[in-house]
Amino acid sequence: MTIKVASVSANFTRDLEQNYALIAQLLDDARAEGVSFVAFPEAAIGGYLSSLGNHGDTLQTTSRSLPPAIRLDGPEIRRVQELAGDIVLTIGFCELADDGSTRYNAAVCLDGSTIYGSYRKVHQPLGENMSYSAGDSYRAFDTPVGRVGMQICYDKAFPEAARMLALDGAEIVVSMSAWPAARTATADNLQEDRWTYRFNQFDIARALDNQVFWMASNQSGTFGSLRYVGNAKVVDPGGNILATTLLGTGLAIAEIDVDATFRTMRAGMFHLRDRCPHVYGPVAAVSAPHVDRWRELAHA
Repeated sequence: MTIKVASVSANFTRDLEQNYALIAQLLDDARAEGVSFVAFPEAAIGGYLSSLGNHGDTLQTTSRSLPPAIRLDGPEIRRVQELAGDIVLTIGFCELADDGSTRYNAAVCLDGSTIYGSYRKVHQPLGENMSYSAGDSYRAFDTPVGRVGMQICYDKAFPEAARMLALDGAEIVVSMSAWPAARTATADNLQEDRWTYRFNQFDIARALDNQVFWMASNQSGTFGSLRYVGNAKVVDPGGNILATTLLGTGLAIAEIDVDATFRTMRAGMFHLRDRCPHVYGPVAAVSAPHVDRWRELAHA
């Protein structure tokens, strides 16, 4: 079955009404192109943090700059469902846990009638743990467009994250980001920035590693001290970029056929089949001597 999918590059802020209007416009554009699955960025409802690192946003230092905390069953998610209609979409937000205080950098996959799955970001960069708690699992789930897995931003730097989803049967992995340019020695042309390069290389590698379709969405423009690199894209299981926004805003749209592509790509070298788990023990070890040494040097 051939479907059209789209990854979003756009700027989302604290203004929820502005966010909803932008979501609605992008969904209208997607419908006009016959798209049935749309990947919105990390923190598309309420925006991301305004800064990272040692001076990052925290509950202790500020309340005004933090994203609004939203419950998965709250009115904000229902509003997105109303906009989605028959389109399946993934979208990032700040989730408020049932205890009323714990916050997660989270994402949800839904359409107008159903919530198919949700995810809480596991890997946290540059002090993000001052604002969010970490998730603890990766799971794929079935949707009308195929079996989908979700991850958020820094997760893509960890091959294990994508592999967990692939092993759980994910055919499409959506990687939602608020990925900024480098904080120092930023390139004049953001397309040539070293963090843009890493963002794009991770997307290609993770698609090819696992022979899955990879949809990378990202914020664009600026927010607080962060300048985002856009480059939303759709990558096929061979690591080929089918569509990209580059630095622009809008939709990267591609037509994909999951079953036909998998039959072709996995008929010969099938990476998941050809794994050798019996030699991978240290990959999942809690402590590793060489890693511990570098951790100590970094904090010396």
